[in-house]
Amino acid sequence: MHIPKPEHPRPDMYRPRWMNLNGEWEFEIDRGNSGKERNWHERDGLNEKIIVAFVPESKLSGIGDTDFMQSVWYRRDVEIPADWTGGRVLLRFGAVDYFTEAWVNGKSVGTHKGGYTPFVFDITAQLHPGVNSITVNAFDDVKDPMQPSGKQCGQYHNYGCLYTRCTGIWQTVWLEHVPDTYMTGVKLTPDANNGRLFIEASLNQYAGGQEFHASATLDGVEKGCAAAKVMGKTVSAVLELPDAILWEPGAPVLYDLELAVCGDCVRTYFGMRKIEINGYAIEINSKPVFQRLVLDQGYYPDGIYTAADDAEIKRDIELSMAAGFNGARLHMKVFEPRYLYWADKLGYIVWGEYPNWGLDVGDERALLHMLPEWMDVLRRDYNHPAIVGWCPFNETPTTRVAGVLSTVYGATKLYDASRPVIDTSGYVHTITDIYDVHDYNQDVCSFRERYAKVADGTAFYSNFPEQETYGGQPYFVSEFGGPWWNIDGGEAGWGYGDAPRDIEEFYARYKGWVDVLLGNPRMCGFCYTQITDVMQEKNGMYAFDRTPKFDMERVRAITAQAAAIEK
Repeated sequence: MHIPKPEHPRPDMYRPRWMNLNGEWEFEIDRGNSGKERNWHERDGLNEKIIVAFVPESKLSGIGDTDFMQSVWYRRDVEIPADWTGGRVLLRFGAVDYFTEAWVNGKSVGTHKGGYTPFVFDITAQLHPGVNSITVNAFDDVKDPMQPSGKQCGQYHNYGCLYTRCTGIWQTVWLEHVPDTYMTGVKLTPDANNGRLFIEASLNQYAGGQEFHASATLDGVEKGCAAAKVMGKTVSAVLELPDAILWEPGAPVLYDLELAVCGDCVRTYFGMRKIEINGYAIEINSKPVFQRLVLDQGYYPDGIYTAADDAEIKRDIELSMAAGFNGARLHMKVFEPRYLYWADKLGYIVWGEYPNWGLDVGDERALLHMLPEWMDVLRRDYNHPAIVGWCPFNETPTTRVAGVLSTVYGATKLYDASRPVIDTSGYVHTITDIYDVHDYNQDVCSFRERYAKVADGTAFYSNFPEQETYGGQPYFVSEFGGPWWNIDGGEAGWGYGDAPRDIEEFYARYKGWVDVLLGNPRMCGFCYTQITDVMQEKNGMYAFDRTPKFDMERVRAITAQAAAIEK
């Protein structure tokens, strides 16, 4: 059977004994959400077929149904390899939207709430010799104000910057064989100033006194090792790297790392780098790096939420770099881990975000539905050197409960003191390390006048000046541009403001905006909207199929100019 996306889904947490479960599954839509009441988890078969890990709304799934579907069911048989003796067998999901329950041989193995983060069920006790059945139910309601859904449209037809919904399994499903005692997570914190790596590993059960070992290599040559004894269910070690070569944007250096405890061996990697705020600059390894970012929504023509293959993920980063951008806001979606892997490998900086749209942040209960999954995002992605900051909310309105934002900001800083945090991108700020605004002003002259006042310190533009106060942080225009430009023909589609009259007017606008921002000595970065068109939104540097819409050498020459803050 052909297995789509055959690569290991977590290059930062690799074990050799694993089985990819992508490919054909039995499938059925349960529009009335009555399947559990009708004992569908005990059925011997479902009526349709689907290709996992693509959502049923997508072409690549083989279904292509874009109507609302509150509940969907999956089923497949699997035979556990004969040499997976002893230890435990884990059933892992990269992400399923939104509420999941799974059964093995008709017995429930667990539930999970959240559409964007990985989860795991220990299915050892439910397995028997020979063929075993796995059944999965996913419930999804984008109209629920307590369910974060990002850019998924709550109406039947897409409109504006809201797109086709994504229901059910949308990342790789796999089995993993581990010892009885195994690592459930690893946290790696580089200390570039002192040439060392802090390692924290968590275990599934108590193993006090057991030996933990770590070994780092670069190009196959050992560069450092460490050992420590487990205390309870955790272990901490310090790996000395006195001559460490630093990871930098455009010049990435990644060390391989092997971790071992209680017979469990994990292969991962890390990059040595530091991020600091110095005046108005964000510094990487003590050098100011202007954030030449582009908005990346993470949508694909045939897979919607899910890239068709690993090459498609890598290509999007390469297309962005070809346009002169050194990074992206990973916008309103938690991207597949392999995107972050390629960002690490290619030296491409990114901001980790969360798809908070759809969640009513004017209701304090939103915290219960968002914070647990956001903490899972931090745990999953903390180790990636490409991530230079966190932004858990986007464009929260004036009706937001300030305490929801400040609580999430505080929890983020507690887990990760090494990176800056923007509480909410654009508005309305409560507490933030970087002050950012969204500005889709299409008139370059008034745009220039606005930020001239920022440059000389006489006035700082704010989206809601009556609601928030600028506090002297690094200043960041985290959304701008976005004009409509459709190479598919016709006037269809959507973009910000008035469309350029011709392609030369587009270049003039883009250069005007970028020159203003790069030349501002109080500006730490910008983020242009956006890297590709997405469905009906026609404001990308590339079309939705990734065809270039402009002369990318010309665009690159504008984007890659030296910034005032870097001089």
